[in-house]
Amino acid sequence: MRVGVPTETAAGERRVALVPDVVRRLGAKDIDVVIQAGAGAGALIPDEQFTDAGAAVAPSAEEVWRADAVVKVAPPSEHEVTGLGADSVLIGFLAPLTGARTISALAAARATAFAMEAIPRISRAQSMDALSSQSNVAGYRATLLGAQHLGRFYPMLMTAAGTIPPAKVLILGAGVAGLQALATARRLGAQTTGYDVRPEVAEQVQSLGATFLDLGVEAAGEGGYARELTEEERAQQQQALTDAIKGFDVVITTALVPGRPAPKLVTAEAVRGMRPGSVIVDLAGEAGGNCELSEAGEVVVRHDVKIDAPLNLPATMPEHASQLYARNVQALLELFAGEDGALELDFDDEIVAGACVVREGEIVNAGAKAAVESAAAPS
Repeated sequence: MRVGVPTETAAGERRVALVPDVVRRLGAKDIDVVIQAGAGAGALIPDEQFTDAGAAVAPSAEEVWRADAVVKVAPPSEHEVTGLGADSVLIGFLAPLTGARTISALAAARATAFAMEAIPRISRAQSMDALSSQSNVAGYRATLLGAQHLGRFYPMLMTAAGTIPPAKVLILGAGVAGLQALATARRLGAQTTGYDVRPEVAEQVQSLGATFLDLGVEAAGEGGYARELTEEERAQQQQALTDAIKGFDVVITTALVPGRPAPKLVTAEAVRGMRPGSVIVDLAGEAGGNCELSEAGEVVVRHDVKIDAPLNLPATMPEHASQLYARNVQALLELFAGEDGALELDFDDEIVAGACVVREGEIVNAGAKAAVESAAAPS
């Protein structure tokens, strides 16, 4: 199998899909790599390191896109898709639930494409879970942004001039990004609290030395599952959260539901009630934001509170983000490779079938198909 790595063209994208260490590992399994000249520059990886690892360097994108498998980070442009060879496959983040134009272009090109975000969340696929690896980066970086924006210390300081109490940091959402944010804020010395609508994650929050925020709304149902809240309970829960937010110096929100608008967790009322100089870092900006006053990709000040809704935080740490992502891609490529390194796609394998969004021009992912049909419907 020959794997092509093109230069990322999306605005602000500095990651690269493979790194030299992974190129070397793939070479040991008879998988060759051709990389576009300068593809690793954004992650501070010169071409020489790729050639030393055994990769070929192509001066232009054309040769790269004709490889048996093309691996990317960000979704390709419609123009890039036209460069795919007739029997090539594409691997990368493809936004199947929201990127209707990309999916349509792949179908029109009769391509076969695998979305990293569609890989099944099963034990056997943990090494391929790029959503988790990149969420770790985002959670860490979000905590540093909170510290940078806050005009106060994170840790408690005991000095001859008096004692400064620690900053109070609240993390909304206890997924991978949220737990990493909690751990990082704790290491920086902040007093940390975590909240999630799933009460079963309380132990994970507490295992990181944080307090779990209990809003007093009991949602336990039969069989250990959470029951659906009534409208009255939902309103009670939101008001309790709004009141709690007012007591924190930094709030980091991480609640994202794939393909849906982000839930509004931080109301305008909550922002008005926060102390002047407090900070909100909203990791859901790309989906409309968890804060009512967020503006995607912007840092704004509202009611003397700084609100940052950064986009694509992993790209701001391209070296380590690329290393983690490349390991995820490596695991998937090894699943696709036969004993002699040739490309062999076994669609009876639940990982292969689950990750595939377009197969030989047919959209096979239900969510992607719905997104394309919705985009094509008359408004």
